[in-house]
Amino acid sequence: MRLGERALGAARVLWTDRHGGISAGRYSSLNLGDHVGDSPPSVAENRRRVERAVASRLILLEEGGPEERSTPRPIVWLRQMHGSSVHIVASGSHPGDDAPAPVADAAITDRSGVGVAVLTADCVPLAISCDGAAGVAHAGWKGLTGGVVEATVAELRRIGGGRVRALIGPCVHAGRYEFGAADLELVADRLGPEVIGRTDEGAPALDLPAAARVVLSRPALRRPTSTMWASARPRRPTTSPTGATVSPGGRR
Repeated sequence: MRLGERALGAARVLWTDRHGGISAGRYSSLNLGDHVGDSPPSVAENRRRVERAVASRLILLEEGGPEERSTPRPIVWLRQMHGSSVHIVASGSHPGDDAPAPVADAAITDRSGVGVAVLTADCVPLAISCDGAAGVAHAGWKGLTGGVVEATVAELRRIGGGRVRALIGPCVHAGRYEFGAADLELVADRLGPEVIGRTDEGAPALDLPAAARVVLSRPALRRPTSTMWASARPRRPTTSPTGATVSPGGRR
Protein backbone atom coordinates (compact mmCIF):
# COMPACT_ATOMS: atom_id res chain seq x y z
CA MET A 1 0.00 0.00 0.00
CA ARG A 2 1.30 3.40 -0.95
CA LEU A 3 0.18 6.30 1.21
CA GLY A 4 0.38 9.75 -0.27
CA GLU A 5 0.89 12.25 2.51
CA ARG A 6 0.80 16.00 3.01
CA ALA A 7 0.73 18.34 5.99
CA LEU A 8 -2.16 20.80 5.97
CA GLY A 9 -1.54 23.14 8.86
CA ALA A 10 -1.52 20.94 11.95
CA ALA A 11 -3.52 18.23 10.17
CA ARG A 12 -2.08 15.23 8.35
CA VAL A 13 -3.66 14.24 5.03
CA LEU A 14 -3.16 10.75 3.57
CA TRP A 15 -4.29 9.07 0.35
CA THR A 16 -4.35 5.40 -0.49
CA ASP A 17 -3.78 3.73 -3.82
CA ARG A 18 -5.38 0.47 -5.03
CA HIS A 19 -2.65 -1.89 -3.82
CA GLY A 20 -2.14 -3.85 -0.62
CA GLY A 21 -5.62 -5.26 -0.03
CA ILE A 22 -7.27 -8.65 -0.39
CA SER A 23 -10.09 -7.95 -2.86
CA ALA A 24 -9.98 -9.87 -6.13
CA GLY A 25 -11.01 -9.41 -9.75
CA ARG A 26 -12.36 -6.01 -10.73
CA TYR A 27 -12.01 -4.90 -7.10
CA SER A 28 -8.31 -5.76 -6.85
CA SER A 29 -7.01 -5.15 -4.44
CA LEU A 30 -7.51 -2.37 -1.87
CA ASN A 31 -11.19 -1.68 -2.56
CA LEU A 32 -12.63 0.36 0.30
CA GLY A 33 -16.20 0.74 -0.98
CA ASP A 34 -18.81 -1.40 0.73
CA HIS A 35 -21.53 -0.42 -1.76
CA VAL A 36 -20.14 -1.75 -5.04
CA GLY A 37 -20.68 -5.52 -4.81
CA ASP A 38 -17.35 -6.55 -3.31
CA SER A 39 -17.21 -9.16 -0.53
CA PRO A 40 -18.05 -7.43 2.80
CA PRO A 41 -15.31 -9.34 4.69
CA SER A 42 -12.77 -8.21 2.08
CA VAL A 43 -13.84 -4.58 2.38
CA ALA A 44 -13.73 -4.78 6.18
CA GLU A 45 -10.21 -6.21 6.11
CA ASN A 46 -9.08 -3.60 3.57
CA ARG A 47 -10.36 -0.84 5.82
CA ARG A 48 -8.60 -2.35 8.82
CA ARG A 49 -5.37 -2.39 6.82
CA VAL A 50 -5.79 1.28 6.01
CA GLU A 51 -6.49 2.11 9.65
CA ARG A 52 -3.37 0.24 10.74
CA ALA A 53 -1.27 1.91 8.04
CA VAL A 54 -2.55 5.33 9.04
CA ALA A 55 -1.82 4.58 12.70
CA SER A 56 1.71 3.41 11.88
CA ARG A 57 2.42 6.52 9.83
CA LEU A 58 1.07 8.95 12.40
CA ILE A 59 2.79 7.23 15.31
CA LEU A 60 6.10 7.93 13.56
CA LEU A 61 5.23 11.62 13.80
CA GLU A 62 3.98 11.58 17.40
CA GLU A 63 5.14 10.35 20.74
CA GLY A 64 4.10 6.76 21.40
CA GLY A 65 5.44 3.33 22.24
CA PRO A 66 6.05 0.56 19.70
CA GLU A 67 3.02 -1.35 20.99
CA GLU A 68 0.80 1.40 19.61
CA ARG A 69 1.94 0.95 16.04
CA SER A 70 -0.30 -2.05 15.34
CA THR A 71 -3.36 -0.42 16.92
CA PRO A 72 -5.75 0.77 14.19
CA ARG A 73 -6.39 4.50 14.18
CA PRO A 74 -10.18 5.08 14.23
CA ILE A 75 -11.50 6.38 10.92
CA VAL A 76 -15.05 7.58 10.30
CA TRP A 77 -16.29 6.21 6.96
CA LEU A 78 -19.30 7.79 5.24
CA ARG A 79 -22.21 6.65 3.13
CA GLN A 80 -21.72 9.09 0.25
CA MET A 81 -24.65 10.29 -1.87
CA HIS A 82 -23.22 13.05 -4.11
CA GLY A 83 -24.92 15.61 -1.87
CA SER A 84 -23.83 18.44 0.41
CA SER A 85 -24.44 17.05 3.90
CA VAL A 86 -21.58 17.39 6.40
CA HIS A 87 -21.09 14.97 9.30
CA ILE A 88 -19.51 16.35 12.48
CA VAL A 89 -17.29 14.14 14.64
CA ALA A 90 -17.07 16.32 17.74
CA SER A 91 -15.00 16.00 20.89
CA GLY A 92 -16.70 13.56 23.24
CA SER A 93 -18.17 11.38 20.46
CA HIS A 94 -16.88 7.85 20.00
CA PRO A 95 -17.00 6.40 16.45
CA GLY A 96 -17.30 2.63 16.55
CA ASP A 97 -17.39 -0.35 14.20
CA ASP A 98 -21.03 -1.11 15.03
CA ALA A 99 -22.34 2.38 14.30
CA PRO A 100 -24.04 2.84 10.92
CA ALA A 101 -22.09 4.93 8.46
CA PRO A 102 -23.28 8.54 8.49
CA VAL A 103 -25.03 9.61 5.28
CA ALA A 104 -22.93 12.57 4.14
CA ASP A 105 -20.39 13.65 1.55
CA ALA A 106 -18.14 15.50 3.95
CA ALA A 107 -16.94 15.13 7.52
CA ILE A 108 -15.33 17.50 10.02
CA THR A 109 -13.64 16.67 13.32
CA ASP A 110 -11.87 18.53 16.11
CA ARG A 111 -10.62 15.30 17.69
CA SER A 112 -6.90 14.67 17.40
CA GLY A 113 -6.24 11.02 16.65
CA VAL A 114 -9.53 10.40 14.83
CA GLY A 115 -9.53 10.28 11.04
CA VAL A 116 -12.37 11.24 8.73
CA ALA A 117 -12.38 9.76 5.24
CA VAL A 118 -14.04 9.99 1.86
CA LEU A 119 -13.89 7.47 -0.98
CA THR A 120 -13.36 8.51 -4.58
CA ALA A 121 -12.80 6.98 -7.99
CA ASP A 122 -12.99 9.96 -10.38
CA CYS A 123 -14.30 12.62 -7.98
CA VAL A 124 -12.17 15.12 -6.08
CA PRO A 125 -11.20 14.24 -2.52
CA LEU A 126 -10.82 17.59 -0.82
CA ALA A 127 -9.03 18.05 2.50
CA ILE A 128 -9.48 21.23 4.52
CA SER A 129 -8.18 22.38 7.89
CA CYS A 130 -7.97 25.33 10.23
CA ASP A 131 -6.76 25.81 13.78
CA GLY A 132 -8.24 22.99 15.86
CA ALA A 133 -10.29 21.20 13.20
CA ALA A 134 -9.94 19.37 9.89
CA GLY A 135 -12.17 17.64 7.40
CA VAL A 136 -12.68 16.03 4.03
CA ALA A 137 -15.24 16.37 1.25
CA HIS A 138 -16.24 14.13 -1.66
CA ALA A 139 -16.66 16.54 -4.55
CA GLY A 140 -17.79 15.33 -7.95
CA TRP A 141 -19.50 17.62 -10.40
CA LYS A 142 -22.82 17.30 -8.56
CA GLY A 143 -21.22 18.14 -5.24
CA LEU A 144 -19.20 21.03 -6.66
CA THR A 145 -22.31 22.60 -8.20
CA GLY A 146 -24.50 21.63 -5.24
CA GLY A 147 -22.54 23.38 -2.49
CA VAL A 148 -20.66 20.61 -0.67
CA VAL A 149 -17.46 22.68 -0.50
CA GLU A 150 -19.21 25.77 0.84
CA ALA A 151 -21.09 23.69 3.42
CA THR A 152 -17.88 21.99 4.58
CA VAL A 153 -15.99 25.25 4.93
CA ALA A 154 -18.88 26.78 6.87
CA GLU A 155 -18.91 23.90 9.36
CA LEU A 156 -15.13 23.99 9.67
CA ARG A 157 -15.21 27.69 10.53
CA ARG A 158 -17.98 27.09 13.05
CA ILE A 159 -15.87 24.52 14.92
CA GLY A 160 -12.33 25.83 14.44
CA GLY A 161 -10.63 29.14 13.91
CA GLY A 162 -7.90 30.89 11.99
CA ARG A 163 -7.00 30.53 8.35
CA VAL A 164 -8.68 27.81 6.32
CA ARG A 165 -6.39 25.69 4.14
CA ALA A 166 -7.40 23.33 1.36
CA LEU A 167 -5.76 20.54 -0.60
CA ILE A 168 -7.09 18.97 -3.80
CA GLY A 169 -6.42 15.23 -3.83
CA PRO A 170 -5.97 12.74 -6.68
CA CYS A 171 -8.86 12.72 -9.13
CA VAL A 172 -9.63 12.25 -12.80
CA HIS A 173 -8.30 14.92 -15.15
CA ALA A 174 -9.89 16.30 -18.30
CA GLY A 175 -7.83 14.15 -20.63
CA ARG A 176 -9.62 11.04 -19.37
CA TYR A 177 -13.03 12.46 -18.44
CA GLU A 178 -15.33 12.74 -21.44
CA PHE A 179 -18.49 14.60 -20.43
CA GLY A 180 -21.91 14.99 -22.02
CA ALA A 181 -22.46 18.34 -23.69
CA ALA A 182 -25.65 19.18 -21.77
CA ASP A 183 -24.15 18.44 -18.36
CA LEU A 184 -20.91 20.22 -19.28
CA GLU A 185 -22.89 23.33 -20.22
CA LEU A 186 -24.73 23.15 -16.90
CA VAL A 187 -21.50 22.99 -14.90
CA ALA A 188 -19.90 25.77 -16.97
CA ASP A 189 -22.95 28.01 -16.44
CA ARG A 190 -22.53 27.63 -12.68
CA LEU A 191 -18.74 27.60 -12.35
CA GLY A 192 -17.39 29.32 -15.44
CA PRO A 193 -15.78 28.40 -18.77
CA GLU A 194 -12.47 27.37 -17.21
CA VAL A 195 -14.03 24.02 -16.26
CA ILE A 196 -14.40 23.05 -19.93
CA GLY A 197 -11.66 20.78 -21.23
CA ARG A 198 -10.87 18.21 -23.90
CA THR A 199 -10.04 14.54 -23.64
CA ASP A 200 -6.85 13.14 -25.11
CA GLU A 201 -8.93 12.22 -28.16
CA GLY A 202 -10.43 15.73 -28.49
CA ALA A 203 -13.91 15.07 -27.07
CA PRO A 204 -15.62 17.53 -24.67
CA ALA A 205 -14.46 16.96 -21.10
CA LEU A 206 -14.94 18.33 -17.60
CA ASP A 207 -11.82 19.60 -15.86
CA LEU A 208 -12.61 18.56 -12.28
CA PRO A 209 -9.45 20.01 -10.66
CA ALA A 210 -10.21 23.35 -12.33
CA ALA A 211 -13.80 23.16 -11.10
CA ALA A 212 -12.60 22.53 -7.55
CA ARG A 213 -10.20 25.48 -7.74
CA VAL A 214 -13.01 27.74 -8.95
CA VAL A 215 -15.21 26.80 -6.01
CA LEU A 216 -12.34 27.12 -3.54
CA SER A 217 -11.56 30.61 -4.81
CA ARG A 218 -14.94 31.82 -3.58
CA PRO A 219 -14.32 31.63 0.19
CA ALA A 220 -11.32 33.41 1.72
CA LEU A 221 -9.00 30.44 1.27
CA ARG A 222 -5.35 30.05 0.60
CA ARG A 223 -4.72 28.87 -2.97
CA PRO A 224 -5.24 25.08 -2.99
CA THR A 225 -2.37 22.76 -3.85
CA SER A 226 -2.83 19.92 -6.33
CA THR A 227 -1.18 16.55 -5.69
CA MET A 228 0.92 14.55 -8.10
CA TRP A 229 -1.61 11.75 -8.55
CA ALA A 230 -4.51 11.51 -10.98
CA SER A 231 -6.96 8.74 -11.74
CA ALA A 232 -7.44 7.50 -15.29
CA ARG A 233 -10.91 6.44 -16.34
CA PRO A 234 -10.47 3.04 -18.02
CA ARG A 235 -12.22 1.96 -21.19
CA ARG A 236 -14.00 -0.81 -19.31
CA PRO A 237 -15.67 0.16 -16.01
CA THR A 238 -14.08 -0.98 -12.80
CA THR A 239 -15.16 -0.33 -9.26
CA SER A 240 -12.49 0.03 -6.63
CA PRO A 241 -12.85 3.25 -4.63
CA THR A 242 -9.77 4.48 -2.85
CA GLY A 243 -9.72 6.79 0.13
CA ALA A 244 -8.48 10.05 1.52
CA THR A 245 -8.29 10.57 5.26
CA VAL A 246 -7.37 13.51 7.44
CA SER A 247 -6.65 13.78 11.16
CA PRO A 248 -6.26 17.11 12.98
CA GLY A 249 -3.38 17.75 15.30
CA GLY A 250 -2.80 19.86 18.33
CA ARG A 251 -5.95 19.03 20.28
CA ARG A 252 -7.14 16.01 22.21
